Amino acid sequence: RALWLRYTDQPDTVRRLLRRLALAGRASMGAAAAAALLSTDETEATRNLEALHRAGLIDRVRHSRYRLHALVRAFAYARLLDEEDPDERAAAQERLIVNYAELADSVLRLVDGNMSTRSDRFGPYGFTSLDEALRWLDDESSFITAALRHAEGVDRGAVLNLLGALCDYCLLRGDLYRLGEINELAQAVDEGLLVRSVQWRTGIAARQLGELDTARTTLTSVVDLYREAQHEAGQARALTSLGITLHHQGNLTEASERLREALDLQASDALAADRAWTMHALAAVERDRARLAEALELLTESLVLHRAGESLHGQAWAHFQLGQLHLRRGDVERAEGELRTALDLYGRTRDARGEAWALTELARARLVDGDASPAVEELRRAAARHRDNEDARGEAWTLYYLGQALEESGDLDRAVRELERARTMFSRMRDVYGLACARHHSARVTRDQRAAQTGSLRNSGFARQLLVDARADFQRIGVAHGEAWTCLELAVVDAGNARTQQALALCDEAVALFASYGDRRGEDWARFLRCTLLPYAAPGGTEVGTAVAQQELTELAAAPHPARDPKLTDCVDAYQLLLERGVSLDTGWQPWNLGLVPTRHAREVMGVAVPLEA
Repeated sequence: RALWLRYTDQPDTVRRLLRRLALAGRASMGAAAAAALLSTDETEATRNLEALHRAGLIDRVRHSRYRLHALVRAFAYARLLDEEDPDERAAAQERLIVNYAELADSVLRLVDGNMSTRSDRFGPYGFTSLDEALRWLDDESSFITAALRHAEGVDRGAVLNLLGALCDYCLLRGDLYRLGEINELAQAVDEGLLVRSVQWRTGIAARQLGELDTARTTLTSVVDLYREAQHEAGQARALTSLGITLHHQGNLTEASERLREALDLQASDALAADRAWTMHALAAVERDRARLAEALELLTESLVLHRAGESLHGQAWAHFQLGQLHLRRGDVERAEGELRTALDLYGRTRDARGEAWALTELARARLVDGDASPAVEELRRAAARHRDNEDARGEAWTLYYLGQALEESGDLDRAVRELERARTMFSRMRDVYGLACARHHSARVTRDQRAAQTGSLRNSGFARQLLVDARADFQRIGVAHGEAWTCLELAVVDAGNARTQQALALCDEAVALFASYGDRRGEDWARFLRCTLLPYAAPGGTEVGTAVAQQELTELAAAPHPARDPKLTDCVDAYQLLLERGVSLDTGWQPWNLGLVPTRHAREVMGVAVPLEA
């Protein structure tokens, strides 16, 4: 009775607002929702909300947000059914959904630009800054989810637009629990386009959690659904997401194929913003396939398109990929510049996951620059950030680099532990490329650790098996760079165990692999190690092998180039002196003991020519 009296004491507009607030579910709400329900402006809506609060009919949650008590909501809903025409109720509910779809979409456009999911649909909504826009969406996300549960009879297009924006928000914020709720809601509605749109995002979420098999299965089915519906823009977006997932699984050849298929579908000017995302994803794949010139070209064009499409988030990922590309070339200064730009953009878009990745790569830049101690601390902090974000893949790669940084610091025991943790995580998420890399470096450190204890390479059986497995992985996924360096590490183990013929054959294979993609830095090392083995393994005996080695070392020294590892020059000079003094078969292969072998840093930089002025 008290509720009834307080209700009847209010003006018509205030009573109408209370009735319609029942449509908004249990979440708190602000003036935007009230304005949409009443079809008025936010100033008038705020006055009515304050009147309801003064009457004790709604609770103030904080300064500008209100919530109905369960009893008041039940009362308001009864009054809504009893006092309002069904058409008016439906119109109010539709205004609420449409208004929030437009507002949420405009916020996400500030982050992602004019992708085909939201381009040319809504006008600007007067947010004074990106921070203000994202704060608004933070406040409203629970309310939007609740409102969607009561959207029966509302225009399907408006519901789809609001769901799409909310899904993208959940991915940006890492709110994967709510994304699961939205997926259940879409399945219950069982509308084709709605289900496809949400399933696409849930596939992306599974990838972010490191559930790569689930992501691949989900995204493959979404590609098929869009193809059956002849929805080319959706099909291309799903193919891009599938290509990224395949890349994360180490299936680089198929990843490249799927991404190029998406690019073909995105050739029109209308899909230029979508094409930018596909291009920087393809650049990451081609970088790992050692095609650095093509990767740079793709990233350069991608960045132009992201800027034209006003996508801060897309620009962040393109700068991030450029940073990784420069690290592959050993250009730390340019890499750090790109990565700091990416970190700033991730911060502006509040992408915690992107920030963690940028911090990992900035720490890796310290490692590439030979500054291992700060790299260790920075990588530990980045790993914690990845764990907070539930990004298993980010954590695995960070632990992998942490193992390398600990190796550089001389702490081989802890280096092995971190590399083994990374190896376990890559294995669990079925990332073949990551697994091969972790096996490779775990084998190197394990071998060095054992050799330091025994004084020789003769107890390297476990390390050798890890290298054999890594080589098989690299070979299977077509990563010549990884396979070539693994061949050289195997050659070092075999040479140290007096299997010089096998070691020489591995060096020859490595020379061919490095040459296949134009890595002169790696080829230098393969040719040098081959020369160190010739006196022990040449068919004509030691004298002939020594003479051939001296000739090849002279040719190697006479052909310098910008990509050459500075350490190699010193090694060539030192071994030439050793050959002049004469080689004794009784003492065995000496380069390991003399430190005339490639370091971890030698493998870190690709000696592939890249026209950076492009």
